[in-house]
Amino acid sequence: MLAVVAPGQGAQKPGFLQPWLTDPAVADRLNWLSAVSGLDLEYYGTEADEDTIRDTAVAQPLLVAAGLVSLSVLFPTPDAVERIGAVAGHSVGEITAAAAVGVLSAEQAMVFVRERGKGMAEASAVRPTSMAAVIGGKEDEVLAAIAAAGLTPANHNGSGQIVAAGTVEELEALTANAPQRTRIIPLSVAGAFHTRHMAPATARLERLARAVTPHDPSTRLLQNRDGRLVRSGQEMLQRLVGQVEAPVRWDLCMSTLRDLGVTGLLELPPAGTLTGIAKRNLKGVEVFALNTPDELPAARAFVAEHTDQAEHTDQTTDHTDATEVTR
Repeated sequence: MLAVVAPGQGAQKPGFLQPWLTDPAVADRLNWLSAVSGLDLEYYGTEADEDTIRDTAVAQPLLVAAGLVSLSVLFPTPDAVERIGAVAGHSVGEITAAAAVGVLSAEQAMVFVRERGKGMAEASAVRPTSMAAVIGGKEDEVLAAIAAAGLTPANHNGSGQIVAAGTVEELEALTANAPQRTRIIPLSVAGAFHTRHMAPATARLERLARAVTPHDPSTRLLQNRDGRLVRSGQEMLQRLVGQVEAPVRWDLCMSTLRDLGVTGLLELPPAGTLTGIAKRNLKGVEVFALNTPDELPAARAFVAEHTDQAEHTDQTTDHTDATEVTR
């Protein structure tokens, strides 16, 4: 069974879209998404420097657009998408995932992520906040230290990595009282994402969502709050709204992928972060990090191998049965 996953903010790198734009169809597609989002995504994906694309209001639309254009090349038809066993995204990557399976159109996804990025950037400007990865240590001790500092465990990324988020002062307190056998690595982000500090962005997205008509997903779609499969497009839309304040439980997403029997995991560009986490947490699952169009032949072979495996397994499991294997 094949899983396709979309990375979150921080995965972007200067110039990462340059190789893709040698294909005129991809360049035209990106130009259209630029018009929808009101951002020059070609410039941001090819020429802009690291500081420029670190801006939340730029990074988030850029990442979703990158996922959408690569999806259109690798899975060019709805039938191709329906052969994917499961789709998931990390943080803003959930918007890519929702568009991949038809919950949102590409245009709806770009408007949504544009407003999400703006809202989160504005919320981050209210008070200096940030995030830091806590590597190693015992989970209960790490969570206790995060709580004692007044922080939120904003990302659970599997064994040995929890991301804490909150005010700069709270992060300093955590660093000064770090749990035993841990390293605390400050993250290059503009705010405390997936915490109460993002409440203004939630209000912005709630109003926007009232004008959106979503569709039910065409294949299994996981979401970050608890790793469960979502069958309702309306429910997924509401979860996307609430997600900006809710922790990302990528550990539970991986657990669901394991329970579903996923054999191959392909990460959309800019890839590397989620495949790296999968290598540590999903033993026995093959991974493929797609970053350039030169890798497309190998990616298509990887997709064929793992979708063919799924077609030779018992086909009696439908979405309802799959939901039962999650927590």
